[in-house]
Amino acid sequence: MALQGFLLFGINYWLVYLAELHLPSGLVAVIFSTLIFMNILNGAIILKSSIRPIVIFGAIMGFIGIGLVFKQELFSFGLSSNNSMALILAILGAFLASLGNITSAHNQKNNLPVIQTNAFGMLYGAISMLIITLLVDKPFNFDVSFAYISSLIYLAVFGSVIAFNSYLTLLGRVGADKSGYVALVIPVFALILSTIFEGYRWTIFALFGVFFILMGNVLVLKKK
Repeated sequence: MALQGFLLFGINYWLVYLAELHLPSGLVAVIFSTLIFMNILNGAIILKSSIRPIVIFGAIMGFIGIGLVFKQELFSFGLSSNNSMALILAILGAFLASLGNITSAHNQKNNLPVIQTNAFGMLYGAISMLIITLLVDKPFNFDVSFAYISSLIYLAVFGSVIAFNSYLTLLGRVGADKSGYVALVIPVFALILSTIFEGYRWTIFALFGVFFILMGNVLVLKKK
């Protein structure tokens, strides 16, 4: 549980936040979508899961779709020293998240309950981040505004407790490879919300990208 907390609820988020100081969020979404391929490989190596060709093909389609959705961010990316380090941090964050997924699948195979495992995992993750904060000598700040506190509560309840319990339960039922497709679908919902609240304008590449993602999802979830 401590390992799951450190990998899934702690250091991987820290690395992604560090990466987004220098990389556009769209590019980070593309990098994090490689989680599905990492889950396939790590599941095969660690859990001895079978590699299903239909899942790989669906993952490739979804990854192409993510690339089309964030085409502008990819082509505008420049490989400066800061960007290069941020790219490495983002890839490492995705890899550690994948190992956290595999750890959760292993725990469930050993009949450890998801809710209790997540609760202790989040506690261990918080402790690990507290230790890192002390080591890098960062000050503790807390915004007492309504906007910050309400968003924090939303992220804690819906974005963490409910979301991770649902996701990791799915992971235990369908496998780490299929559940990893969530990393490809989340940006689609983010774009829909951005369209409603931020006036995001769809391009032909974004439409084709979403089509590829959805078709990949159909292939990944096919029973035969």
